Amino acid sequence: MSFAFTEDQVLIRESAENFLGDASRSDAVRAAMETTLGYDESLWQRLAGELGWCATAIAEEYDGLGLGPVELVLIQEQAGRRLLCAPFFSTVCMAATAVQQLGGHVAQARFLPQIAAGELRMSLPMLGTSAQWDAAAAAVHAHPQGDDWVLDGGVALLPDAAGADWFLVCATLSAGGRGLFAVPAAAAGVKLTSRQTWDATRQFADVQLSGVHDAVRIDTADSLADGLPRCAALMRLYLAAEQLGAAQQCLDLTVEYAGGRKQFGRVIAGFQAVKHRCAEMMVKIEALRSAVYGAAALAVSEDGDSAALAMECAAIKALASDTFYSCAQEAIQLHGGVGFTWEYDPQLYFKRAQASSHWFGSADALRGAVADRLLG
Repeated sequence: MSFAFTEDQVLIRESAENFLGDASRSDAVRAAMETTLGYDESLWQRLAGELGWCATAIAEEYDGLGLGPVELVLIQEQAGRRLLCAPFFSTVCMAATAVQQLGGHVAQARFLPQIAAGELRMSLPMLGTSAQWDAAAAAVHAHPQGDDWVLDGGVALLPDAAGADWFLVCATLSAGGRGLFAVPAAAAGVKLTSRQTWDATRQFADVQLSGVHDAVRIDTADSLADGLPRCAALMRLYLAAEQLGAAQQCLDLTVEYAGGRKQFGRVIAGFQAVKHRCAEMMVKIEALRSAVYGAAALAVSEDGDSAALAMECAAIKALASDTFYSCAQEAIQLHGGVGFTWEYDPQLYFKRAQASSHWFGSADALRGAVADRLLG
């Protein structure tokens, strides 16, 4: 399998690196953290309109660019590196992926062109430690009423929910089975409750549904069961790419700090112990980078299948969580006492590492799932 990027993919990566290096600096991230939405609306409009990132992996028939997981991984890597405060992950990496992989043509034609144009923001619950949607579906019930569906229940931890136009919710059907529904945020019976987490760079909310009539069925008869393995795999891959970029920035911040901090009359970067610890961070990051790029290549390979991709991405998400957490922890240690102070950035990355390690399955849960599949 080739890991070489095309010229266009290199340009996408460089464009993302240059743009976010300026637009998502530390001061911009900290300012966005204090807003009600949790992000800068003007920055979001630039991502969607000026750069067209929202259309990256959406099919051309739905007004997208028709690219794929490799290009989205490259953007996500830079988004993670700069702790991008924007509904890009929730809308593009999660919701658009879910609609493409699980939705029928009618639902895709309704929502994907609007997402591609940056005109619609969607949010759906983060899969928890078990990484199963069954628990989320059990908390929401849907029953038909004429031509409509009525939803009752609640879902927790929806990222960027405050600015979302629609929510995607998995529900238990009154006739049995599960279904995926889009719920307008402005519908009667929808209540949002802000949820504080470790990671202030990404805001969350819980959503309560009480007799909501305006829900739109996304999936078809077989699409949920058939498409879920690939859908969950891609979401884990995009999150792992984000964690990769953030881990790289932990190393970059540490090397920069060690090169300027003096102790015992010399910069600490000259001490062998510091060099070795930075080198160990780099080895872990490069191993993760190869794994993430390899999974992205598998996702677009004609020889790949959903089961193999699901197992690959589960293992990579576990590796990414461990690597990011280890690098964030090491960054704080090598910064010394200032590493966890508000004025320095390592604490922001450590909190993101702590929070993201639980999304789409903890490392232990995912390794257990991979082991069960290999041994079962």
